[in-house]
Amino acid sequence: MTLQISQLANGLRIASLDMPGLETAAVGLYVDTGSRFEPAPAHGVAHMLEHMVFKGTRRRSARQIAEEIEAVGGLLNAYTGRDQTTFYARVLADDIPLGLDLISDLITEPALDAEEMNREREVILQELCQARDTPDDIIFDDLQETAFAGQPLGRSILGTEETIQSLQPVDVRDWLDGHYRAESMVLAAAGKVDHAAIVRLAEERLGSLTAGRRPDCAAARYTGGETRSAKPIEQTHVALALKGVSYSDPDYYPLLIYATALGGGMSSRLFQAVREERGLAYSIYSYATNYAETGLFTLYLATGPDSAGEAVSLTLDTLLGSLDGMSAEELHRARAQLKASVFMGLESCSGLSEQIGRQLLLFGRVISTAEIIERIEAATAEDIRAAAVRMVQSGPLTLATVGPSSRVPGVDTLQARLS
Repeated sequence: MTLQISQLANGLRIASLDMPGLETAAVGLYVDTGSRFEPAPAHGVAHMLEHMVFKGTRRRSARQIAEEIEAVGGLLNAYTGRDQTTFYARVLADDIPLGLDLISDLITEPALDAEEMNREREVILQELCQARDTPDDIIFDDLQETAFAGQPLGRSILGTEETIQSLQPVDVRDWLDGHYRAESMVLAAAGKVDHAAIVRLAEERLGSLTAGRRPDCAAARYTGGETRSAKPIEQTHVALALKGVSYSDPDYYPLLIYATALGGGMSSRLFQAVREERGLAYSIYSYATNYAETGLFTLYLATGPDSAGEAVSLTLDTLLGSLDGMSAEELHRARAQLKASVFMGLESCSGLSEQIGRQLLLFGRVISTAEIIERIEAATAEDIRAAAVRMVQSGPLTLATVGPSSRVPGVDTLQARLS
């Protein structure tokens, strides 16, 4: 496989990875902006833009966009995150020009029609309602909002009823013009690709993008705290978070291994202790979320209301017990899971396209598979233990619950145990 990277005069970076033996390709436009960059009055505008570009452009109606990509058996989609927004197509190799043209059309010539926006506003409000009907959607939004209280990084991606209702086409246009700058974007393709041809197509369709970078956002400050949603449901959902690390932090890989060993699979300590040995929870896991300057380390469990207190107590006991160090067998399994995930990702052109795009935005370079594996293997048992201890000691706990939670201790009581 050969990775090639070029740059247009306006600063747009173009990367492609040729994967011999494939007849398909994925092409994506990765934009270094998301909901955490929004001003409070325009909360939800990044997600609104993602929806609105599919409602028609100056060259195509919404129906034409759908029909053209599906006429070649392809897929065209997008998603909005807190720190990045992605538009991507998966097509047969011969249809790369169409996929790239459609993606370009979405961001260079969206119609942003007021009547269409009024209709799509209702769709997004329904999406918001659906999220609020889903406990394991609610809880992670509540956890994020509490962990980064009063800050853009803490706000939900969808927006609120009030902000969604208030957004107008001019707000979406201003967001697009201000944040979709060429130096803050990467066009990445993987699969059966011709780099020179992709660069030519990008020059034709994206060479007119405004040069420069999008505005910076304020650095996030982890706060911790407690929130409870007494939603009338059968289960008690509990999420606990600690301050994590950024993508570039030296503890990034040690904490990734630790999260996997603690609660990343059926052999993990949490799954075995809480579910298998005691039957206290149906679902329990841990994971790390990373941002440019900070992160979160999250433990989640879903249990019965009567078992909630015991389940949370055992979860904390398991966390604290792990700070004495994980066994060689546990760490071997965690490393094996992470390495397998890396290698399996190499077999997906969509996954590789996204990996290339995100890494170029985050680090300005593409990190080789060999380097990733080396970093996973280089993290010693002491590195992993020290990173976990640092995390537990680095700041206050965050607690979020959804459903009946009278048996779940308060965050101060839980924090006292950690201290």
